[in-house]
Amino acid sequence: MLSKLANTKQKTIGPTTFAAALGWIVAWTWTMAAAGGGLWLLWTKGPWPLTNGWYALLSGISACPATAWLLKKYSGVAVSGHVRLAAAAFFFVAGKIALAIGS
Repeated sequence: MLSKLANTKQKTIGPTTFAAALGWIVAWTWTMAAAGGGLWLLWTKGPWPLTNGWYALLSGISACPATAWLLKKYSGVAVSGHVRLAAAAFFFVAGKIALAIGS
């Protein structure tokens, strides 16, 4: 019995698995914070001017893992995490620039 236990391999979590899980958690957190905040701004302040929540909403949607899954499933386009992160950062920065110019 002891020899059977000694011969079994342990499952280990490697650094890439940990990084992927951490990235998934951060992406969903950003989605909830940015998209939720954007929707809240659109709900409370209205859709105009365009800087009012749209950029936050688009940043959250672009970072969302479900967006990448839906794109892959229905259009056959695989979007990497780096591309989603770059798109989310682009919308975030664009919103900040639009707010600075508009005020």
